[in-house]
Amino acid sequence: MTDRTVAVIGGGAAGLIACGKLKERVKKVVLIEKNGVCGKKLRITGKGRCNITNSAKIGDFFDNIPTNPKFLYSALNNFTNDDIKELLNSLGVKVKTERGGRVFPESDRADDVADALIRFAFGKNVSKIRDTAKEILTENGRVSGVKTDTKIIKADSVILATGGASYPLTGSCGEGYEMAKKLGHTIVPLKPSLVPLVTREKWTKDLMGLTLKNVSLTLSDMNGKKIYNDFGEMLFTHFGISGPIVLSSSAHIKDKIPCNAYIDLKPAIDSITLDKRLVRDFEKFAKKHLINSLEELLPKALIPVIIKLAGIDAHKETSMVSKAERTELAKIIKALPLTVIGTRPIKEAIITSGGIKVSEINPSTMESKLINGLYFAGEIIDVDAYTGGFNLQIAFSTGALAGENA
Repeated sequence: MTDRTVAVIGGGAAGLIACGKLKERVKKVVLIEKNGVCGKKLRITGKGRCNITNSAKIGDFFDNIPTNPKFLYSALNNFTNDDIKELLNSLGVKVKTERGGRVFPESDRADDVADALIRFAFGKNVSKIRDTAKEILTENGRVSGVKTDTKIIKADSVILATGGASYPLTGSCGEGYEMAKKLGHTIVPLKPSLVPLVTREKWTKDLMGLTLKNVSLTLSDMNGKKIYNDFGEMLFTHFGISGPIVLSSSAHIKDKIPCNAYIDLKPAIDSITLDKRLVRDFEKFAKKHLINSLEELLPKALIPVIIKLAGIDAHKETSMVSKAERTELAKIIKALPLTVIGTRPIKEAIITSGGIKVSEINPSTMESKLINGLYFAGEIIDVDAYTGGFNLQIAFSTGALAGENA
């Protein structure tokens, strides 16, 4: 154990892991956290269940990190998905693996994960100060301490783990970027990632709250080139679309908006089989209006939208619907079109894309290349991943590497 004092700014996933690694290595650790409770964002991730990590092989992680994956090679191999699972198990939190390799606590309680990491983080040489860090102090190009709202804390090293600019109610307000910028660091422009999408079409407002399960979502650029495809659950909102597959898709289109979106409402069957199903339903409900003949096939609230987009009179007797009209109806069911014109604000995003430029950070230690004794961990760095537990693993891995080297 070295006779050093290290200040950790931010008590989220990265900061807590960093503290736990530090407490065995240095004489004194000071955690500066503005919230009364640590792990505030952790406690709401995964709809309160906490998607801890992913069970994929570490080599496959890099395919799920669109922004600067090579920078994370040392961090992810130093503290792996198996390491975080073993750590949580040693702290009394058993985990389970679900669809897509997503790892959750067996209890389905994010609080259990956050509380366990707090136990890991604290020891007799670790203290928490509830305060807001304002400035990282330096002398002769080296860290000397942290200035907060109320005091100056002397420190030999500082780990900046303040998170991104998403979910500001959890305390992640982006102040870490300003502190780093004052020290000469470049901030790659911030953008929302894993965020709901805004559509040009206004009919989504009429369907607000409608959830679609087992549908396929395809995004393509304005020239028709496919960008992304996914299968699962989504929902309509007053501004456009949201839900798991929509949030995942948003990470792929950050620089490709506007773009086209198509929802396949019946991905399990091809167009020929769908047409046969329509013929069968139309024969069954031959005397009914078209709007009343599709309830066995589609959600009731969606039927008027589908019929209107197909250009058919909703009150036409079903037996009078032509083959051409039926073909157009099937076409819309297989590819319900929307135009994505934007995303919701960054404060509604799960993850912030952008942040501290990775070329200014040593990937083997997470130390700044500009200021000795300054380290970075977590979402503040310009790295982000797709959904599935990959982003939290980045926080754990960079936090561990910073803690071991600070």
